Amino acid sequence: QVQLVESGGGLVQPGGSLRLSCAASGSIFSMYVMAWYRQVPGKQRESVATITSGGSTNYADSVKDRFTISRDNAKNTIYLQMNSLKPEDTAVYYCYAFQGRIYWGQGTQVTVSS
Repeated sequence: QVQLVESGGGLVQPGGSLRLSCAASGSIFSMYVMAWYRQVPGKQRESVATITSGGSTNYADSVKDRFTISRDNAKNTIYLQMNSLKPEDTAVYYCYAFQGRIYWGQGTQVTVSS
């Protein structure tokens, strides 16, 4: 069983930055494929960024060159550094892990507004 706990969401002005964190349980965290998804009311949850156990990353076109996903295997934690935030980045952000099955965190709200 994997538990995921996100933190770091909040309210930020357009052009600002936030860093999300996701702490995961489990002794084989380094083997997990990890990702960040986001969802707005009435829309499907969408992938934002993915990082493999080997550190390879992939980003949605809408966040390329603005967001950076990273992982610290020693801390069982992944991060999402979000820069140049736009109002359309407003969503609940969810941490995702895959290790035999999919696990989700509880979500953290990110609101980009002036």
